[in-house]
Amino acid sequence: MKAYFDKIYKGTYKEFVQKISESLDREKKEFIVTANPETFMIGDSNPAFDSILRADHTTIVPDGIGVVKAANMLGIPLKDRITGVELCQDLLRLLDNKSKRLYLFGAREEVGQALLKKIKGTYPNIEILGYTDGYVQEKERAMEEIVKKEPDVILVALGIPHQELLIDKYYERASKGIFLGVGGSFDVLSGMKKRAPRIFIKCNMEWLYRIVSEPKRIGRFYKSNVRFIKKVRLLQRGTGHED
Repeated sequence: MKAYFDKIYKGTYKEFVQKISESLDREKKEFIVTANPETFMIGDSNPAFDSILRADHTTIVPDGIGVVKAANMLGIPLKDRITGVELCQDLLRLLDNKSKRLYLFGAREEVGQALLKKIKGTYPNIEILGYTDGYVQEKERAMEEIVKKEPDVILVALGIPHQELLIDKYYERASKGIFLGVGGSFDVLSGMKKRAPRIFIKCNMEWLYRIVSEPKRIGRFYKSNVRFIKKVRLLQRGTGHED
């Protein structure tokens, strides 16, 4: 797991958005993974996902505050969180300013349609190449067709690690594009689900708001975050096992 922290993006949020803006201008490919503790724990137990996190062509950005604090514990200072929702919003702004092309893949049909409507109303200069819901049976065929359309940004909301595994399979075939797995961000961006109140965001307590709002998350939170803390403490003491 230490390799993930060594690789993680260490600049500011503003610097990262500028980096992505330049990649769009140059039509340079990017594969971005937004990381929270669950991301790293899945990578620690899933060889295929571990390979993606370690790959040269992926950029890991610190989404969860748990990742930021853990990095600091390991002597790796991170300047900012780079959350998936905010990154999506800035990507849409960039696409609109540059009159670029977008494809959306994932989430429920009603969520996707609500998001499409919102994007068309807010970002009129974006060329939307299409939307495919996350329940389509032939996901690989769908991704293959998406890549052929050559969008400038591809947002994939299939949940971790499924979205990253699918992106990785077709990434090399793409001639260009910013690929980003966004988890449940479509729900928030579409307005179908409320994001945490600003005070929770400012205090880096969105995780608490999500647990209070959706108690069923408690088990998942415990399984990933508590194990993550234990793993980081072992790494901090130099007793973690790393290859």
